[in-house]
Amino acid sequence: MLTLNALIPEFDKALRSVFAKAPTRRPMPGADLPEAELSTAEKLHVAALMRVNHCGEICAQALYQGQALASRDPVVRRELEIAAWEETEHLNWTETRIGELGGRKSLLNPLWYGGSLAIGAIAGKCGDTWSLGFLAETERQVEGHLADHMARLPAHDCKSWEVLEQMKRDEIRHAETAVDHGARELPPPIKLAMKLTSRLMTRLSYWI
Repeated sequence: MLTLNALIPEFDKALRSVFAKAPTRRPMPGADLPEAELSTAEKLHVAALMRVNHCGEICAQALYQGQALASRDPVVRRELEIAAWEETEHLNWTETRIGELGGRKSLLNPLWYGGSLAIGAIAGKCGDTWSLGFLAETERQVEGHLADHMARLPAHDCKSWEVLEQMKRDEIRHAETAVDHGARELPPPIKLAMKLTSRLMTRLSYWI
């Protein structure tokens, strides 16, 4: 059972994920590239895409936190923590890129975090192999989502492209690691529900 002392750092982690600038050990991809000449409309569009990706990373932080709290296997818990750290770096990169484009983060981030934390805890309670299956499917869907965004970027916006490309590589590796540790394949109805939820989040966070 989780004690109050154990919950305090988790609460602090949640506050930092939603409200503070995330840390990163790796340099931001594309940081050394020149800024592309973007029209006002293009900047707004790319900033909105990055806002969506930032929301996705907020959700990932909460999902992994909830899963790690519920996990009974220290190896699985460690893998979740490693994945969560790289998602923290993604938070930093997307937030930085949003700022460079003159955009803002989603006003709905606290809502996304709370809902994702609950989903992660439920997934974790189902057992570690199901939790890993949820992680793997989440990463596969995020990979497809990132590929779609890369295709929607202005062709000359190499800085944003580099950020999304590195994020996609990381998500692919997270999914492969989950499978290597025994992830179960989720039933089709669960996958569909995840896609529909993701679609709702994407559409709302593009604008709000």
